Amino acid sequence: MTLRKLIPITAALAAASLAATACGGSAEPVAEGGSGTGPITVWASQGQEKEAAALQDIVTRFNTGQTAVKAQLRLIPEADYPKAIAATQAKALPDVLMVDGPTATNLVYDQKLTALDPFVSAKVRANATEAIKAQGTIGGKLYVLGQFEAGLGIWGNKKLLQAAGVKYPTGLADAWTAPQFTQALTALAAKDDDGKVLDIKENYPVFNGEWGTFGFSPILYSAGAALIRNGKASGALDSPQAVGAMKTFASWKRYVDANTKDDAFTKGKVALSWVGHWTYPDYDKALSKDLVLLPLPDFGNGVKSGHGSWAWGISATSKNAKAAGAFLDHLLGDGPVTQMTTANGAIPGTRTALAASKLYKPGGPLALYSAQLDKPCGDNADRSCAVVTRPLTAGYPVVSKQFAAALNEIYKGADPQAQLTKAAKAIDTDFADNDGYVLR
Repeated sequence: MTLRKLIPITAALAAASLAATACGGSAEPVAEGGSGTGPITVWASQGQEKEAAALQDIVTRFNTGQTAVKAQLRLIPEADYPKAIAATQAKALPDVLMVDGPTATNLVYDQKLTALDPFVSAKVRANATEAIKAQGTIGGKLYVLGQFEAGLGIWGNKKLLQAAGVKYPTGLADAWTAPQFTQALTALAAKDDDGKVLDIKENYPVFNGEWGTFGFSPILYSAGAALIRNGKASGALDSPQAVGAMKTFASWKRYVDANTKDDAFTKGKVALSWVGHWTYPDYDKALSKDLVLLPLPDFGNGVKSGHGSWAWGISATSKNAKAAGAFLDHLLGDGPVTQMTTANGAIPGTRTALAASKLYKPGGPLALYSAQLDKPCGDNADRSCAVVTRPLTAGYPVVSKQFAAALNEIYKGADPQAQLTKAAKAIDTDFADNDGYVLR
């Protein structure tokens, strides 16, 4: 099972941490528009088989559907892709490259991406969902756009919930509070042979890596805390609200199934599974009408979910950015977006494709994801918003690494205050050493 299958939002952010960002920060280079015709090179991460096949077909259709531009696609094995992008000098990058959302700022800082506005049509940019644009807007400029988005929530087994007499939410408006979620776990455990009723994907090899950050940092924002605030982790990551939320999270461990075979939910061993949209095909096949999608618990500042996924950008050293923009106009159109999201099960990244989806429309089985993405938080994660963009900073790999390490230790029983304070100090030290990763 590939990392993209486990969590399609991020591939090996550790590789981005290894890529020195110290070279960034000077005046931003702008790609050359070129003639708008001729060949362009395209790099992409080779993930799921169906996803790779869809991308190859999309490129073929682009090449045969017109004669002005020819895209030359290179698929790079997923495990090697982040390292390849990080290790390649800007001048040697392709015209178009796939970018993992949280690493986009790092690439902008390293002067490897150019702003999209001059090259991607206004119509395509306007049709992108607000959450997609939030992920790709760095320093006030749009650098990357994605074909698809990610969703986070709790899958429930109606049969097991009803058997335990547990009333479950119908949407964001009546989401469980954190205490109510604890009560639900307790009631479910009382009807379960081993008391293990919750899956949080402990079996993922990145539980103490990017899955930890993507899957559980939204808890901080739901409690009124944050990973970083105004460029500092101290006072945000180690705040009383963050400490309290992590204590509550750790208290649920007694109810968690280790899920070593990744079948705890599909086999009916647990009633609840805290994970993302990518499990829907398998879960739907296993549970059918007994499957229900629930929001994450509200820790006091409203339900908060993670979002963000793979996106596309144009290299800052492209000599034919107009042709690259024409390719992205095709790639980000409703037809290719629908083709890709049908293949990988992700959330369509355009307004019109999302509105046309039977899965994500109001009343559809995945409508919660759409409702959440309609409420991006931006810089102010108050009660009115529902999806939090991971910090748009070139220092994000350090933020993620430190939070995930703290989360892992807290989950194993370590003191939340000590671990979060340690992580906050490490993040702030790194930011100080790199002048705050300020884009100039």
